[in-house]
Amino acid sequence: MNAAPSKAIPDHLVVVLTLAHLLDRLEHGRGRISADQYRTVVQRLSDELARVAPSPALQAILDAHPAAAELYENLNYRHAGLCRSPLERSLAAELRAREAIGRAQALPRSA
Repeated sequence: MNAAPSKAIPDHLVVVLTLAHLLDRLEHGRGRISADQYRTVVQRLSDELARVAPSPALQAILDAHPAAAELYENLNYRHAGLCRSPLERSLAAELRAREAIGRAQALPRSA
């Protein structure tokens, strides 16, 4: 029996990969889950992401698991801003926000 070749995941990222996969399943699943179950998975994944250093292997996991990538970005926002968002998208969002603020400031104020 031949096994399909696979890229080895470093041992220190196996738990991150497992939780990232589980979070994606919870996000897109049709089954019912409790808030506690969801919260537990997010908290465990948050703890694991806080322990690991950025690396190409971690980036590959985040690229494959959007919910984990969003969590990673939120956890690191205070240090790196939208660290996983393409620069063009981030810049466009900032420009739209500035335009909206400008329009809001131009509105007449009621007393």
